[in-house]
Amino acid sequence: MVTVLLLLGALALWGGSRFTWFAEFRDAGVRGTVLYTEKGDQRATVLVPLALLALAGVAGMVATGGWARRVLGVLLALAGAAAAWAAVNGVSFQFGAGLPSGAILTGRTLALLGGIFVLAGGLLGIKHASAMPRMGAKYSAPAKKRSAQDPDTELWDALSKGQDPTTDH
Repeated sequence: MVTVLLLLGALALWGGSRFTWFAEFRDAGVRGTVLYTEKGDQRATVLVPLALLALAGVAGMVATGGWARRVLGVLLALAGAAAAWAAVNGVSFQFGAGLPSGAILTGRTLALLGGIFVLAGGLLGIKHASAMPRMGAKYSAPAKKRSAQDPDTELWDALSKGQDPTTDH
């Protein structure tokens, strides 16, 4: 569930950054009045880096465990809160003829949902850090090789090492 929330959050943050976030009519001198727009990644430059952080958080949540996963969860929760703040900070509802009001609302809503998803994924990662499966421990080499208890196994191990088990050297 944590990885799904983080993936959805990263996708929503990136998608929200592609929409128009700000639009107004400006006087352009000889050209007259023109529509000036800014996309989400121009208006709130933090969106794409936070989306990439959430995406990297997926790998981090899978690969780590214990206290490292909790620290990552705190970082992701803070990133989600920052993304949600960026989505609502400076919002102004200007509805008028020729303004892309639907795109502005859609972009900011997607970014807000993405921030909420990343926040929820981070908090769930903190809460269930010890219960979630992790990589690594099963695949790591043992610290020291256990000695074989069976004499026949010891003989075969000696042969595998290139030693002659019949001599006493």
